[in-house]
Amino acid sequence: MELEKAKSNFLNYCEFEKGLSSNTRKSYHYELKDYLSFMQEKQKKEDTKEIVKEDIEAYLKYCYQRNEDSKTVAHKLTTLNNFHQYLEKEEGEKSNPTEFIDRPKVRKTLPHCLNEQELDNLLDLPLDTPFDYRNKAMLELMYGTGLRVSELIQLSVYDIDFNNALLRVKGKGRKERIVPIGEYALSALQQYLEVRHQLLKKKRCDALFLNSRGSAISRQGFFKNLKQVLKEKGLDSNISPHSLRHSFATQLLEHGADLRSIQVMLGHSDMATTKIYTHITNQKINHDYQENHPRAKKER
Repeated sequence: MELEKAKSNFLNYCEFEKGLSSNTRKSYHYELKDYLSFMQEKQKKEDTKEIVKEDIEAYLKYCYQRNEDSKTVAHKLTTLNNFHQYLEKEEGEKSNPTEFIDRPKVRKTLPHCLNEQELDNLLDLPLDTPFDYRNKAMLELMYGTGLRVSELIQLSVYDIDFNNALLRVKGKGRKERIVPIGEYALSALQQYLEVRHQLLKKKRCDALFLNSRGSAISRQGFFKNLKQVLKEKGLDSNISPHSLRHSFATQLLEHGADLRSIQVMLGHSDMATTKIYTHITNQKINHDYQENHPRAKKER
């Protein structure tokens, strides 16, 4: 199949048949655009049937030459596998040329977590403008519920149940879950909603968190605001939105929460993903033992 047509058909399949999120489809679009440009310009391929294993290995080598890390390359290989698997199963191509390519070894790194003092500092925002109230509510809600950024920016004003202190979240694969909201996040939301109308600019928008134009705040907008808050607070600029999610899960576990409950609240489909937090907690236990037990270290 002609390269551009194959990409277009695959993205339509992802949207209408698989129901994948817009973020996943955007990722596939950009990665396949880069991949197919390489195939056309460097490998002189015009049809997906012409692509063989050696072409894909040449593309992965090209990615490494651009100083892309193994995690990025591994993600791209997953995209290519899904693409060629679709061509094989849905478009009748004879084989999947990615099938016997080894996945790059990705060094596993434990998520960065903020300690309680750092979190108190981050969440102690001055409340002078509607944007301050919005930022406070977003950060309190992320830390208080463990939301992903994509889930946060999709929230509607109708997703909050103030009477029962619950939040309806639309997660990956359009799966919905209900998570409890703590008093701090609930209070921050109530305060924000009292001034939210000032951000609407006389528009009608059901999105919970708004930007300066009265529309739903974007992922990029949230990142920009977080970086500004970190700078003002003198905190590590590498702290990411995911750090709040990791902190939420880790501190729940450290204070005795059941791993299954954490899995449900985070919206993980696989318990193995949630179990990474047990490794973080084990690290802390070891550190606390080494620092505090009188016979942990032998005197020199």
